[in-house]
Amino acid sequence: MRILVVDDDPSSLMLAQTFVEELGHSCVTATDGDMAWRLFIEYQPEVLVSDRDMPGLNGVQLCRAIRKAARDSYTYIILVTSAGEHGDQLSGMEAGADDYLTKPLDPLALETRLLAARRVTSLHEQLAKYRTELAVLARTDPLTKLRNRLTVADDLDLLHRRSQRYGRSYSLALFDIDAFKPYNDTYGHQAGDEALRRVAQALDRRARQGDTVYRYGGEEFLVVLPEQSPPAALNAVERLRAGVELLGIPHAGSPSGLLTISGGVSSYIAGRQVSGHELLREADLALYRAKATAPNIVVGCDPIGVSAAGLSTSAEYLAPDPEDLSGSLASGTLAPADTDGGPSLAASLAGRAGLVRPEEAREQVAAEHHADEHGCVHAAIVTPSGGPGT
Repeated sequence: MRILVVDDDPSSLMLAQTFVEELGHSCVTATDGDMAWRLFIEYQPEVLVSDRDMPGLNGVQLCRAIRKAARDSYTYIILVTSAGEHGDQLSGMEAGADDYLTKPLDPLALETRLLAARRVTSLHEQLAKYRTELAVLARTDPLTKLRNRLTVADDLDLLHRRSQRYGRSYSLALFDIDAFKPYNDTYGHQAGDEALRRVAQALDRRARQGDTVYRYGGEEFLVVLPEQSPPAALNAVERLRAGVELLGIPHAGSPSGLLTISGGVSSYIAGRQVSGHELLREADLALYRAKATAPNIVVGCDPIGVSAAGLSTSAEYLAPDPEDLSGSLASGTLAPADTDGGPSLAASLAGRAGLVRPEEAREQVAAEHHADEHGCVHAAIVTPSGGPGT
């Protein structure tokens, strides 16, 4: 064990050091309480053997200081007193000492105290380990092994304050597995659990190193994307959506025949007056619009188009109803996303609403954007009327 011995008497100090080292322990020494405190902070001993009366901090004051110090590990304190001074022994124990010895120091008595110290410190080490494990378990979803919803508030608050301070952007993406209840009903809850695990792994594997994936609740997942502007975030979220689709999990109740996810994206940009909680709400609103529109798509809420008045205005810009698409296509309310694949939301919804065939809409919006074999939209960012998508 690491043992700190403190005594202002050189002979007593040397004798105690010799006994400790002969028992096979590592030993450092101090000649007064102030020096002992400095060594305690630096050395982090498992055991302190200290004289009660000495210059600077005395043994009782040193005990109190150590017990007040916030530490993960425990230091076993043995206070050395003069023979027959029962009041000194009691005051030392009340100050936080675990045991006491009387002068002159007896090697056998010291050895027995150190044996007890080893047991106690080992027990405290195990308890500290269990506390750490319990803290991790409390913040980890047992099924997917992702961070759980309990950690979101603290993590998001820290990121939001840092982004505000340094003028950085960040984005949030909220995902929901499409038609998950029918999946459970068709394939059973064990299959549903396995699907949740695989979706979680796919999201975690495809996320950037600095991104964090959470199981937000049920079949919902949250991804926090630091240093991501709205266009970059939309591209990143689209890759996450595509990664889940590429798992190829069969789903008879899905239009594509595969298990898919839909997503909603919100973003903080420098100077925007919005809280992290409000950003979560915006991502939820965007996800709601995506789910109401079609499965297997990502809808982003453009922060530039969000009124300073609050969320009600931003919600209006998430996406118009299909019957309003003719005006939206003309005004530019819906804009094609800058993605590696998939048509614009306008193109897909126009086709679904019967306003224009999907092929014609895709040609009108962007030749390089194309739907998959099921005609599903895979990404779109929604902006206010009169402005292009970003």
